[in-house]
Amino acid sequence: MIQSAATTPQQSKPLLETLIADQATAIDRDPAALSRAFQQLGENHLLGLLAPTSWGGQAWSSHQVYQFIEQSARYSGALAFLQIQHQRAVQELAESTNEPLKEQYLRDAASGRLGLGVGYSHLRRPQPPITAQAIEGGYCFNGTIPWITGLGIFQQCILAAALPNGQAVFVMAPFQSTETPQGRVIFSEPMDLAAMGSTQTVAAQLDNWFVPQSLVLDIKPTGWIQAYDRQHPLTYSFFTLGCARAGLDVLQRSRRWGGNIVKTYDLLENELTDCRDQTYAALDQVDQVDCLALRAWAIDVMMRCAHAAVTASRGAANYGDHPAQRVYREALAFTIFGQNNDVLNASFSYMATQYASRDKK
Repeated sequence: MIQSAATTPQQSKPLLETLIADQATAIDRDPAALSRAFQQLGENHLLGLLAPTSWGGQAWSSHQVYQFIEQSARYSGALAFLQIQHQRAVQELAESTNEPLKEQYLRDAASGRLGLGVGYSHLRRPQPPITAQAIEGGYCFNGTIPWITGLGIFQQCILAAALPNGQAVFVMAPFQSTETPQGRVIFSEPMDLAAMGSTQTVAAQLDNWFVPQSLVLDIKPTGWIQAYDRQHPLTYSFFTLGCARAGLDVLQRSRRWGGNIVKTYDLLENELTDCRDQTYAALDQVDQVDCLALRAWAIDVMMRCAHAAVTASRGAANYGDHPAQRVYREALAFTIFGQNNDVLNASFSYMATQYASRDKK
């Protein structure tokens, strides 16, 4: 167990290197190991990064949070994926005007004593699969939430549903199947994911599930999540940058063979550094930079770093517990993490440009 708390991204790096990196295989496969790693982040004050200090958070800047995301993705994709669900839930709770709800949950969430999942990515869909109706005393939910991560690891979750007027209501809910005379919420078995299966990602079915007004965090305006994506186009790039570095970490172990492995490592390392520098620089000028193109580039670099790690690891990379295999699976997952139509189109535009330049040669 780590003995000291990290209060900056720079201080968190050695904690991740010494604690998380050695457990990466177990964390990837075992929900119990992932849960323990999550608790260790809490013990080191790394689970309320955007929450105010008055509520037990760290009040880091967005730049600092991005650095931490990049570092955590480098050492464990599963932990990076899990903890960001909690961080977002904590942020939503911290920004809520429901003071009694914050009093009940926020300090425990910021410390990691309480784990929070989130279920609102479906709001990106033209026809959200879950809706809510205002009724006396609260809201009635019906439909399916396709993705919620952390069953058995988190105790509560923040769910969102579309209202008839296009707005979205965000509420607190138990993260376990629950039936009452007024309705029910039933969580599926964990999905058989190709990557990060230990994160216990599930779907939820809500039938006439009543949520009282006291558990409502917020009412978001129509198009809220699309506007959020436009305002934060680079958030997911930091997972890809971290995963790319993880691929290079594996590739570096084969540098002793010399030749083209060393040459490839140097080329990829230089390109990754360039992509990373441009991505961080763009954070302060998102309106002047083609951030979607930067994200597509980061995804492409990540996949090439992961593929190089597999190639250099030879037949051993086909073992399920080999680091190159884990990183390659994580790269596949981070390729589509937080994907919307704009990101998808940017990725294919980048591919088409690369193919066109090869044809000219």
